[in-house]
Amino acid sequence: MNNNYFKRARLILVIFLVAGLIITSKLCWVQLIKGDYYTDKSDSQYSKIVDANYDRGSIFFESKDNIKIGAATIKEGYTLAINPKLITNPENVYDVISAYVKLDKDIFIQKSMKIDDPYEEIQKKLDKDVGELIKNLKIPGLILTKDFWRVYPGDYMSAQSIGLMGFDSENNLAGRYGLERYYEEILSREKQGLRKNIFAEIFLEIKNTVFINQKVHGDIVTSIEPSVENYLEKTIEEAQQKWNSDSIGGIIMDPKTGAIYGIASRPTFNPNNLKNIEDPKVFSNPIVEDIREMGSIIKPLTMAIGIDSGAITEKSTYNDTGFLELNNKRISNYDGKARGVISMQEVLSQSLNIGAATIAIKTGHEKFVKYYKNLGFGEVTGIDQPNEEKGIIKNLETGRDIEIATASYGQGIASTPIQTIRALSSLANGGMLVKPHIAKEIEYIDGRSESIVADSVKIFEKETTDQVTNMLVKVVDTALKKGNVKMEHYSIAAKTGTAQIADHENGGYYSDRYLHSFFGYFPAYNPRFIVFLYHVYPKGAEYASETLTDPFIQIVKFLINYYELPPDR
Repeated sequence: MNNNYFKRARLILVIFLVAGLIITSKLCWVQLIKGDYYTDKSDSQYSKIVDANYDRGSIFFESKDNIKIGAATIKEGYTLAINPKLITNPENVYDVISAYVKLDKDIFIQKSMKIDDPYEEIQKKLDKDVGELIKNLKIPGLILTKDFWRVYPGDYMSAQSIGLMGFDSENNLAGRYGLERYYEEILSREKQGLRKNIFAEIFLEIKNTVFINQKVHGDIVTSIEPSVENYLEKTIEEAQQKWNSDSIGGIIMDPKTGAIYGIASRPTFNPNNLKNIEDPKVFSNPIVEDIREMGSIIKPLTMAIGIDSGAITEKSTYNDTGFLELNNKRISNYDGKARGVISMQEVLSQSLNIGAATIAIKTGHEKFVKYYKNLGFGEVTGIDQPNEEKGIIKNLETGRDIEIATASYGQGIASTPIQTIRALSSLANGGMLVKPHIAKEIEYIDGRSESIVADSVKIFEKETTDQVTNMLVKVVDTALKKGNVKMEHYSIAAKTGTAQIADHENGGYYSDRYLHSFFGYFPAYNPRFIVFLYHVYPKGAEYASETLTDPFIQIVKFLINYYELPPDR
């Protein structure tokens, strides 16, 4: 009897094991092998697929005190809909709920008349508190479903760099611009919603770990400091309004690490409200996508090339005749005037084109071009933004002196603002070319974190950059606005740039349109920050010293006070 009992027990156990194996195998087949097929099949039965648990990683600004502040997060709320068949008095229902949410009465009444449709959407992205209040009214026919959506608490703040969400070619919601797109694989989450169950989670885990390399998701922490970003945006907006420029932008960066504290441009947009956007180009980031001839802010790089190559020294002189004729073309100083025998310091203090051209020619075509390429002109920087442009230096391949002469003062070659500040940072950090980056750290959902460490390449000897820094400090102390912006206790190295804007329709350059630029770093001999500003076609002023000196100095004073930088002289 005991034997028969144990035999029956074993038989039942085997049956359960076999049944369990069959069920498990079937679930594995449905969820793992044929998961995509059945997902598509079930989706086709719904006019609206509700991802009730929509999730995505966050993007954070980080304050100087290491406090994280949301730049892109998920908000929880409700979608309000109605079942018209259950709405007995549409006018009355409208009067009640319109006290909580702004609705178009005609549209509401029209939708409430569609009695053959059990679901008519009325309002998306309803705040959670408002949704709860409406829910508690318990009005027959009202449908409130949980909703989750992307929000950008800073509104306009660094919008083009943070980016925004949109639908891709397969109609999936994904990052389309800025960090949202660049770090899509990190920020995205596995598709969730009403179909999710424990078996799906188990088999998805098996699929990710056994069959394919698992994607590791997480959050992005940026180096953008919200108070710094806010001040930068306010400053460039005021400058644009004052000078009515077509566009304007600015970057505040650590020249030693490439970490970006502030990055902004105008025109821009509010990613929380895209209703009135007419030109989608505003979503792109001009700091990394727009190529410009930058003008005289390139001259300090030319000076460094001349000194580093041995073609000149800081104490060298030359005879400035006011113009040069090279390859049957004539170039001149901005005012066409000769200066006679003058020092290298005056090339920067007076921003002399002929002085920069003389340095380039003395350096020699091959060496000069090699330095420019090593500085990253004509290549992307690798910044964590999509669609970065390379810049244009193909003129330098002709072998003609005229090309390196014009390039020496920033005309005839073009670069993005981010390429420009990266190259100029080599003067501030002892000769190293660093990789600029906006993300500071990735915090993975498995608890790990990864700091973003930028690579660097040596371009100039430190002795070279020290000499150029000395010269740029003298520019600020004695030449910039006749020395009136000199700060007694802080050394600042800076240079302005004014470039003619190319006329792409008729060829050549506009005679009355300029790009103004300005860069500077401080404290000059151990800089904490490098600042780059530019604007396109400001009205009512010809030179960048008129339009960008004050904004630059305002930013310098703000950063000194905000970070409590000690005096260096």
